[in-house]
Amino acid sequence: MTATTLLFRDDAYAASCQAKVIAVTPEGGVILDRTIFYAQGGGQPGDSGAILRANGETVEVTNTVYGADRSQVAHQVRAEAAARFETGETVELQLDWAKRFKRMRVHTALHLLSVVLPYPVTGGAIGDGDGRLDFDIPDAGLDKAEITEKLNALIGRDAPVTERWITDEELDANPGLVKTMSVKPPRGSGRVRLVEIEGIDLQPCGGTHVRRTGEIGTVVVTDIEKKGKQNRRVRMSLAD
Repeated sequence: MTATTLLFRDDAYAASCQAKVIAVTPEGGVILDRTIFYAQGGGQPGDSGAILRANGETVEVTNTVYGADRSQVAHQVRAEAAARFETGETVELQLDWAKRFKRMRVHTALHLLSVVLPYPVTGGAIGDGDGRLDFDIPDAGLDKAEITEKLNALIGRDAPVTERWITDEELDANPGLVKTMSVKPPRGSGRVRLVEIEGIDLQPCGGTHVRRTGEIGTVVVTDIEKKGKQNRRVRMSLAD
């Protein structure tokens, strides 16, 4: 089985690419040999956009998901449109960049939020301009304005955001890198991707991020919810 090459892991800013059709699923998923579309997972939604065929047809992609064994990525389109694709044909992917970039900004901001609130993370979600993290916090007393101020101070440092890879064994030897209790780092390939915000944060993550924290822009903590005796949900939004 041919695996899909995940181009978004090496270049989150690529907005288009050429690819070849590997297969089409009965559910309307077009599986390609390579993709710039992020596949749904880790609290981040799958990308949307379009597939351009050589005959001039433009097919809307409504979501992107992993296949059953997670080695292939399916770009979800209407079933009748999927049936027209042929194995081996070359297509062009066009990403809904505006939506993706908002998610990249939010995702990177959530990494900073986990620094401002250094507690175990029990859950999280990324939206189109907003997001949340759930924390295992034994004592309440969180202040929205204070968290907002600290977040924007970190963003204002315009720190570089980079990625590198370590082995599964290196991760096992450094369990403190993992902040999330509910979502485990993606394993299976023998290596794990680390996302580093220079001088601020380092943690495993397979998602897409901006290149510098300054690209996030101003954020606002909009709500803090009590979800349990020791669980607080902190919501934040991009100010624009």
